[in-house]
Formats: sequence, C-alpha cells, structure tokens
Amino acid sequence: MAARSFDVVVIGSGPGGYVAAIRAAQLGKSVVIVEREHLGGICLNWGCIPTKALLRSAEVFHLMHRAKEFGLKADGIGYDLDAVVARSRGVAKQLSGGIGHLMKKNKITVVMGEATIPAKGKVSVKTDKGSEELTAPAIILATGARARVLPGLEADGDLVWTYKHALQPKRMPKKLLVIGSGAIGIEFASFFNTLGADTTVVEVMDRVLPVEDAEISAFAKKSFVKQGMKILEKTTVKKLDKAGGKVTAHLEANGKTETAEFDTVISAVGIVGNVEGLGLEALGVKIDRTHVVTDEFCRTGVEGLYAIGDVAGAPWLAHKASHEGVMVAELIAGGHPHPIKPNSIAGCTYCHPQVASVGLTEAKAKEAGHKVKVGRFPFIGNGKAIALGESEGLIKTVFDAKTGELLGAHMVGAEVTELIQGYVVGRTLETTEAELMETVFPHPTLSEMMHEAVLDAYGRAIHM
Repeated sequence: MAARSFDVVVIGSGPGGYVAAIRAAQLGKSVVIVEREHLGGICLNWGCIPTKALLRSAEVFHLMHRAKEFGLKADGIGYDLDAVVARSRGVAKQLSGGIGHLMKKNKITVVMGEATIPAKGKVSVKTDKGSEELTAPAIILATGARARVLPGLEADGDLVWTYKHALQPKRMPKKLLVIGSGAIGIEFASFFNTLGADTTVVEVMDRVLPVEDAEISAFAKKSFVKQGMKILEKTTVKKLDKAGGKVTAHLEANGKTETAEFDTVISAVGIVGNVEGLGLEALGVKIDRTHVVTDEFCRTGVEGLYAIGDVAGAPWLAHKASHEGVMVAELIAGGHPHPIKPNSIAGCTYCHPQVASVGLTEAKAKEAGHKVKVGRFPFIGNGKAIALGESEGLIKTVFDAKTGELLGAHMVGAEVTELIQGYVVGRTLETTEAELMETVFPHPTLSEMMHEAVLDAYGRAIHM
C-alpha cells in the first residue's frame, strides 16, 4: 500500500498529542494521529480524570460522616466500591468519546496501532490489518510515560498494584502500604484511607510531597496523620515477600530493617518515558534517563522531529503537555510562540486536604540567591472557609524583596487546586506585590486569603 502523506504526524493521543493535532489542524495543516490503545491517553483514561472521580466519591463520603456538623442527618452511611469504580470509568469513557468527536470535527485522521519512525519524515504503523506507512515533514512525539517498576517491588495486580490496578480495585484493601508520596501515591492513599483502609505511606525522601514547600508538606502530613494515616519518611522498601494472601514489606530506616504485613501494596515510585521501540536511537535522538532531550521549543535536534509532554521530561503534568502541543503546532505552522516556562506551571495534588503550588519554594528561592519576603494566611482567618467547614489550610507567598516579583505561591486546604490559577496568571503577567495588593478580591471567598497572604509578606495583613 502506498504511503499516505500529511503535513504532521502525531504519535500518541494524550493531552499533549491530541491538543497538538487540533491546533495544527486549526492552523490549516493536514494531520494524522497514531494511538496504540485509547484516545485521550493515560491522563484521560487511567490518570488525572478517573482518579478525580474516585476522590470526589471519597470526599462526598467524608462529608456524609460530618452531616451533624452542618445540622443534617445521614444514617446508614456506606459505599459500594464497584459502583464508585463504575462511575469513575464512566467519566473516563465519556471524555474519551469526546476526543474521538474532536478528531472528526477537526478532520484529523486517526490510525490505531504501534508506531515506529524508520527514517526522518516517515512513520510506520503496525495495525490490526497489517502495516501502514505515513509520511510528513513534521513528526510530534507524544508517547507519554508509564509507572516505574523497581526490582523486588513488581506489581502482580493481586497483592501489589500499580495505579492502573488501584483505579479498578477488585477489593477494598484492609491494610494498605503505599510506596511513594508524590501526587499519585498520596492521592490513592487519601482515597483508600477515607474509605476505611488502614493506610501506611512510605517515602524515601525526608518528607511527604517532597517537591512542595517544606511548610506545606509539614501541614499536609499533620492532616494525613490526623486522618489516621501512618507516614514513614526517610524509609526505603527493600523487598516484598508474598505468601498466603499477605505481603511482608521489609522497611529500612536509619540503617535498621523492620518488617510489616499488609494485604495490599500500591507502588507509586515515579514514571519512565515511553521511548522504546520507536527507532529513536537510530535517528540520532538523545535520550537521558528514559526521556527525550529537547530544547525549549521541544525540538529533538533531528530535523522535523519534536517531543512533548511526559516523554520529554519534567514537570510531568497534563497541562504542560497540552501547552507544548500548542506551541509546537504553531512553530510548525511558521509562528513565533513563546517557550513554556516550567516555573510558571502549577502543580496540583487532589488529596484531602488539596495541595497546589507554582514557582519557587522558599528554600529554592533562597538557594537561587534571592532575598525574600514571605507571607502566610491561614484558612481559620477566612469567613468562607469557616462557613464551608474547611478551616484547616494555609496559603503562602514568596516575593523577591528587591523587585517585588512573585517568586512562588504554595497552598494546602480546600479547593486550592482551583485557587492557584490566580497566582499563575499573576506570574504570567509578571506581576509584583503592588498589583496584587491593589486587586479587589470578592467577599466572601476563599480567594481573599490569596490577597491576605500577599499583604502579610509586607506586614499589612488585615485579618490576622
């Protein structure tokens, strides 16, 4: 069969790939997208979206237990795990179908199969019906990443789970070990702990949520412990022994090894890029620790080949992938887009309480040589937070003392994943404390705490 020619071939249809395809099509390019499994990729089918659906169920369950506080009555509170999971899968399915519709609407050709790049400008796809050849002057690699597997901690789907097994649990864990306290680990710990699992989280670094500001990590840890989680920091899981439907974990801390027994283990120890089997090395693409090396415009150094999203390295966030997709599509179409600034991309973790941040932590800002002004405001000082029954939380801002530049913002508490965007816009507009102080925040809202945290950095907080 003769090769089909397009302007752009996109490999992978996650939030990087499908967005790049749509933007390229909007700019008048003929586009084909190659996907080996599900439209929407991991994020939509097995990541961001279905986990949020599960966490919402846990949040409602938690609130039902607090009914009395709100003057309400709720008796016989319980849950049906299968129904909770079915709702989550339904949400993912609805959105995955939506991507299919967007592909049709934008006249993007979809080819389901495994792609390789045999030569510059050529993509070969192994499909159910054999193989199909595609050619294009521009190829966008958006193959994403998968869960890292550590030797001795391999998942079996029965006693030891990856995030995929945890999204479709066959049973409710009674005694759960979560290895890794990054976003994925802590979200699953939060979900299962809220539904009643006796949950232990092990983190090799010196604190949970290690990429967050130290103060926010400490606050979150206190909340987790209050909810009944056990948090073991500076601890390594050396090996897992499986026998009789139980897992014995060998936990090493301070040079000592202890064992503990669990019925379920979730491994969430990071991700590795999907770089194998594509023929990248033969093309001369540089790969560093399973990630494709690119410049600030996602160019790989091989003419016409770009890499975006998780496969191109940190931060491993869907919204970063989407923005890179748009940037690359505009570059291919002859535009002059701005490169993405990783420091202005927010990170959000949907545990209970939520955690969100953008820019530098206080420690990183000082390390980078800034003299800083730091402001804080607690949820307990905010009327809306108290009315919501969500008075536990903290907002922290970090400014450059000389210029007033907003270097970073860090939050823990109810709905902070929605609030963080205010500071993200501020950083994109290169705001200083002066504009933020002059901004009138509506009352009563949680967002007023963002104003107060700015005021506090300059000794001007009103409600504290």
